[in-house]
Amino acid sequence: MLPAVRDCFCLAKAMAGLSAVSLFWTVAGPARGDFGGPSKVMPPVSVRYASVTEMESPDFQRHVVPLLGRLGCNGRACHGSFQGRGGFQLSLFGYDFQADHAAMLDPETGRVDVDYIDESLVLAKPIDADMHDGGKRMDAGGWQYNLLRRWIASGAQPQQNKQTLIELTIEPARIELTSESQPTLLKAIAKWSDGSREDVTDLCRFSSNDDGIVTVDQDGVVAPSDIGGDAGAVLAGDTHVIVAYDQAVVPVSVVKPLPGSFADAMNPVGPPKSDHPIDQRIADKLTTLGIIPSSLCTDSEFIRRLSLDMTGTLPSPTEVVAFLDDPSPSKRIHLIEDLVNSPGYSAWWATRMSDWTGNSEPQLNNTLPVRNAASRLWYEWLRVRLEDNVPYDEIVEGIVTASSFDEGESYEDYCKSMTSACQPGNENEFASRESMPLYWARRNFLKPEERAIGFAYAFLGIRIECAQCHKHPFDRWSKDDFDQFAKLFENITARSNSISPENKKERDRLLASITGGKKLNGGDLRKKIYKAAENGETVPFFELYYNNSRLVSNRRAAAKKAQRAGKVAEVSIPTGKILGQDDAIGLLRDPRSDLMSWLRDPNNPYFARAIVNRVWANYFGIGIVNPTDDMNLANPASNEPLLAELTQQFVEHDYDLKWLSMFIVTSDAYQRSTITNATNRSDRVHFSRHVPRRLPAEVIHDAVLLATESSTTASRMREHLDDMAIANSKPGGRNQRNYSLQVFGQSERETNCDCDRSDSPSLLQSLYLRNDFEVVRQLADKDGWVAQACQQLGVDGPSNSASASASTAAKRRAEQYRRQMVDRIGRMKNYPSNRQDSMRKQIVGSFQKMSKRFEELGYEVPPLKELLRDPRSWTMVTAVNRRAESDGVTVEGMVEQAYLRTLSRFPDKDERSIAMDYIDESPRVSDGVQSLMWALVNTKEFIVSH
Repeated sequence: MLPAVRDCFCLAKAMAGLSAVSLFWTVAGPARGDFGGPSKVMPPVSVRYASVTEMESPDFQRHVVPLLGRLGCNGRACHGSFQGRGGFQLSLFGYDFQADHAAMLDPETGRVDVDYIDESLVLAKPIDADMHDGGKRMDAGGWQYNLLRRWIASGAQPQQNKQTLIELTIEPARIELTSESQPTLLKAIAKWSDGSREDVTDLCRFSSNDDGIVTVDQDGVVAPSDIGGDAGAVLAGDTHVIVAYDQAVVPVSVVKPLPGSFADAMNPVGPPKSDHPIDQRIADKLTTLGIIPSSLCTDSEFIRRLSLDMTGTLPSPTEVVAFLDDPSPSKRIHLIEDLVNSPGYSAWWATRMSDWTGNSEPQLNNTLPVRNAASRLWYEWLRVRLEDNVPYDEIVEGIVTASSFDEGESYEDYCKSMTSACQPGNENEFASRESMPLYWARRNFLKPEERAIGFAYAFLGIRIECAQCHKHPFDRWSKDDFDQFAKLFENITARSNSISPENKKERDRLLASITGGKKLNGGDLRKKIYKAAENGETVPFFELYYNNSRLVSNRRAAAKKAQRAGKVAEVSIPTGKILGQDDAIGLLRDPRSDLMSWLRDPNNPYFARAIVNRVWANYFGIGIVNPTDDMNLANPASNEPLLAELTQQFVEHDYDLKWLSMFIVTSDAYQRSTITNATNRSDRVHFSRHVPRRLPAEVIHDAVLLATESSTTASRMREHLDDMAIANSKPGGRNQRNYSLQVFGQSERETNCDCDRSDSPSLLQSLYLRNDFEVVRQLADKDGWVAQACQQLGVDGPSNSASASASTAAKRRAEQYRRQMVDRIGRMKNYPSNRQDSMRKQIVGSFQKMSKRFEELGYEVPPLKELLRDPRSWTMVTAVNRRAESDGVTVEGMVEQAYLRTLSRFPDKDERSIAMDYIDESPRVSDGVQSLMWALVNTKEFIVSH
């Protein structure tokens, strides 16, 4: 910020504050803890402590700890780190008032000395850069110094009764920047549970989510980034300034629209209108920003984009041609309906939901007594429900409140059913079960803390792991919130050998029948069980149950002890709390039903929003909240009305996932072109255009196969999906990761974090498509599409690279000779007749020598008389091409098929001409087509959504 502007703000702030504080003390007096009542706003501390004579005693929670945060003392780089600094450790961001007070008043350190106030190190060090490793943080006699000194002089009192911050109000709540905008001073008013209100601007921490649009300094002064001529300033956009104080984190919207004259010049008529609710919400935002949306995409772009996004599958050439030829104005709607009910939809979305819920075969290893079955069962359970369009909340209920047994099922019946379901091909038997307990049985999901973090990722779209150790820096969650939430998962037992007491005898009986009564342990026992399962014998399975036996035993013991002492038993019941809820849940019973009820609560701020945001991100490449699993207060939605509208309608439509997908893709926003205009060229978050993005790993893996396999094989893959990565399948299974899927960032599913998947491009990905043996082998496969197409033309299939190289060189030499011959004949006509006779003899001799070589290469050679009469009639056309064209199969048709198979469109005129010329110049037709396919697979257009 410009120094002069800052000085003006500070002067105005001080003058306003002095008059306010004078009035305040006249009415309220200087008594400690009297904040002037609910109708008054206490002036800022920078005003109240500007003088050393101020008699008010600062509050440890309200003033001292926030000041330490403002000065950076309890930050990560200083005393808030896990190791502390200089022997002095504070809680990160000041969440633990008791511990911080104890650390400051440690009598052995001299940090706070109530007898010799000015010798207290918390005063002496921060004012002396040489003395303090953290540098100078405040001035002696400044308001920060005076506040700390007054707190010490008042006895350095700790937090008395923790007060609750009811609301932090920021004024203004919204800032609109223009080319004439001046810096804006934010004002923060805290309202406490005792009804008092205070200006806490001086104690807040400020940050900008996008410094390219707006900056904010430590005093809360907001300024456009281009003030002073910043060349890197963003032309238009919006962001948020984040204000943090105590437990509150408040975003302030900052909008920077394009100049009106600029937008009007681009589109004097105004943006296109749409009645779709999504388009209306987006149009509201774009109008505010002055951004003009792009026009709609072409039909070929739409069918490719929709097929890849909704089903993870390339459309077949037949489907593309039929869609392009369809004259119906409603054909896009019909295509959407067909795809949402196709096998690819349920397969792809079951894979995505497997990512979000943590379906990892390595983490499920040894969970079931049948190898490599758990991940298949998990996936199929999800796939069947998505195919049947079971409401999302019911799918989640089957996971969250899962039980091992269906209603009325005994342990033996359960084991028989599971043994059968684990056999390859019988996954549908598991899918018919009411719930899916495997979610709770992963090896990295057994501790309460792991479950709390994973549950929040999967079903709430929030990252709470920070609160495991300290107050969350970007949200309201404290360490106590995390600990209380984790307790809810403490007694859920789901290990590979877990069994409830009532079923232990039955399990032991099954084991004895397998081992012949021998006592086996570890690997030997597992081998016996694996072998028995392979032979179809019923084997024991783990049981998911709620184990409160220890809690019950402790209560009984305490009651007996109290009874012996002649007292009334007063035994507390351990409790946990759902995030953001005040009511405690007793842990003597399974709390998961309460947890599910909270998820379904219409006022739940996360559950429905999280899945809506994730589905949106699948279709746009970016969430309305991004990252999609980081819905914290400091990361607000790019378009809150849009997300709220989608969420509300999703709930009103009974959590219908197919409806949600169809609702999104029928909007103009989804169908926009990648072609930009001057107003939306830099827009990546407001959905004014389609932003090209790299396809997910599984989609690319399958796209390469579908493009290069024979038509018969590709049709079978689309119909059955058995060999496709989008269906949670791949060579070797998920516990032996496929190289191409690793290269393109397939989710490792080590956690439930969306960051387990990477859609970022890399050099290794380019090298894979260009040079990897798998890709080259696929193109040259004798059963692949290139070989199939060549067979239809009646030519040899793909050759190895060495012979192809030699043939290419020969073909180039032949083409060079043809050009020389045509040139010589053309020049011959310009010479005298005697010179022409001599040149004609030379041409005839050379032509006779080379004719045989041309024929060996497969080229038609025109009669010499015709050549001498019209040399330019000689074109490099093979006899095979002539024959194929006469049979209705043409090289041009192969070129079209290559484009349809890879890019889902016909080649344009130039592309067609270049491809035809290249194939003609190739030593063999198959070599040219193979190279064309290789080139198309390596285009950006192939591996991105466009």
